[in-house]
Amino acid sequence: MDVTSPAANVLHGLKMAPSHALRCCKRALNWVPVLFINLVVGWSYYAYVVELCVCNYLVIFHIFFIMFIWSYWKTIGSKPASPSKAFCLPRAEKELYEREERAETQQEILKKVAKNLPVYTRTAGGAIRYCDHCQIIKPDRCHHCSTCEMCVLKMDHHCPWVNNCVGFSNYKFFVLFLAYASFYCAVICATVIQYFIKFWTKQLPDTHAKFHILFLFFVAALFFISILSLLSYHLWLVGKNRTTIEAFRAPVFANGPDKNGFSLGFSRNVAEVFGDQGKYWLFPVFSGLGDGLSYVTRLVHIDPEQANRVLQQNGKR
Repeated sequence: MDVTSPAANVLHGLKMAPSHALRCCKRALNWVPVLFINLVVGWSYYAYVVELCVCNYLVIFHIFFIMFIWSYWKTIGSKPASPSKAFCLPRAEKELYEREERAETQQEILKKVAKNLPVYTRTAGGAIRYCDHCQIIKPDRCHHCSTCEMCVLKMDHHCPWVNNCVGFSNYKFFVLFLAYASFYCAVICATVIQYFIKFWTKQLPDTHAKFHILFLFFVAALFFISILSLLSYHLWLVGKNRTTIEAFRAPVFANGPDKNGFSLGFSRNVAEVFGDQGKYWLFPVFSGLGDGLSYVTRLVHIDPEQANRVLQQNGKR
């Protein structure tokens, strides 16, 4: 009979308390970038609408403002999609895997289970991709996020500005957030520049609004340049059907690395993220194709029956 002494319980509790407190502090600090963005956006709205009151452009300003905030918070609030239970090892295989110390035998266990799963990618060494933290066979394009402490389907990257993982469940929202943020900054720059020129040439009345004009133009221009470059990069990724991770490290298939392994042509690549119904493209509502668990590859044509099955699962036929 295993009896734990009260002193041991107290000591264990003391050890766990700092760890729990540090995790809570870390989670709280992760929201600082989000708070910063919201403060900047809130101030920009006040400066533009209240201080400057550029009446002729308020309608178009509010359209982009609403779409920007909507897509931004959809990116933040969308829970990252994780692998289904089908990718977990069955109980018998899991016990064998955990008892086995030889890596070769462990791989044989994983290969046996993976035969029944739509998994094509491998590690750089050609092994089945397995997450020891989540104890699952990783679906294609899935990666473990140490910040979110979970495996994320079609993970692109973990973005501190949204305090969330960008992946299968919210990648469209993230791209729209960048697009509408760019338009929002562009509208501000285009309509405030006339007041900025008057301020610079000292033709503007000496009021406290002139400081809002100065900073509003500079902040909007700075954000526009940085966001536009990031948007351009992600639009390029969409057209190539790659994630940021895959752009830096090509996915490895049975016959080796292939940076274009998931590319199915420009139109189908775009449809994979935005869907095949154009009426939903401009709105931050999920309209992408597939389930995030299985993907068609350029090499699937080797097995036509398997290709048809995966196409049907992904809703591409």
